[in-house]
Amino acid sequence: MHIGDLDLNLLAVFDALVRERSVTRAAQGLNLSQSAMSHALNRLRAFFDDPLFVSTATGMVPTRKAQGLVDPVLAMMAILRQQVLSEARFDPATAHRAFTLCMTDMGELVFLPPLISRLRREAPHCTLHTLQVPPAQVEAVLASGEADLAVGSMRSAPEGLFQQRLFMHSFVTIVSARNTAVGDTITLAQFEQMPQIAVTLSGSVSGAYDSELERQGVKRNLFLTTPHFLVVPLLMDAHPELIATVPLQLAEVFKGYGSVRMVPPPVTLPPFALNQHWHSRFHHDPAIIWLRELMKQTFEHYPDVWLGDRVAHAAPAPARKPRRVRKA
Repeated sequence: MHIGDLDLNLLAVFDALVRERSVTRAAQGLNLSQSAMSHALNRLRAFFDDPLFVSTATGMVPTRKAQGLVDPVLAMMAILRQQVLSEARFDPATAHRAFTLCMTDMGELVFLPPLISRLRREAPHCTLHTLQVPPAQVEAVLASGEADLAVGSMRSAPEGLFQQRLFMHSFVTIVSARNTAVGDTITLAQFEQMPQIAVTLSGSVSGAYDSELERQGVKRNLFLTTPHFLVVPLLMDAHPELIATVPLQLAEVFKGYGSVRMVPPPVTLPPFALNQHWHSRFHHDPAIIWLRELMKQTFEHYPDVWLGDRVAHAAPAPARKPRRVRKA
């Protein structure tokens, strides 16, 4: 092979297809027409004499040969972004880019509305995608470039990630609005006896909140574990005897629909940090730097966030600098 035989712009096409698994979304991210994207893919296929990406029900899946090219191509693109293009200015007003965030369905419900308001105002040609990824896979997803940021409360972030605190959040217990057994407060005995719903992304109940309850010797009657926050109020409305303990911001949203009410947990729970995480490979990417700053500005004073047409007021939270996660 001669390097002159390969248009290096096609590496960006390959990179976009690996990230998006869709010709349409990859074309949007590169500001190309779909026909131009399809033509570029055909040129890649001809050069490598391989289909490279095969259409399936879940999107464009890389072939075995393409999978073998993923690491070197992503590494080359990372070098271009971080060392060649890092001096280039990212102009959000004119940029056409698809940003991908790892977050739970709770994150989508609570955090996407204010973020969308900011993005549509400041980067009107950029788009958002979200992924829900098990905690054990977050580092790999960020390292591959499949996602740009992960937003959440990871108790022990992998060593290869940077993290920056956005705000502290607390927990409250929610009960069905039709639950007559619990008044304005819930006793420890009720809390331990009543069947509970717990949300876990990993399949096991082992988050910071759960560990704190265990540390305090609280025994819960766990009836259901689920990876989905949004199903909780629906289940509690159908089964008023169920209770759950969730982040305050989410409980406020649930309460607004009238199906649940909030009570203080029967034990004191410390606040937990809500962070944004990114991989060191993309630490100097100007677009990701801009996105991180947008996230910090939007949420560092949460819940008093800018929604485009109004701003609530609260005491400011202290600013937090990003830090590299290192093992002790």
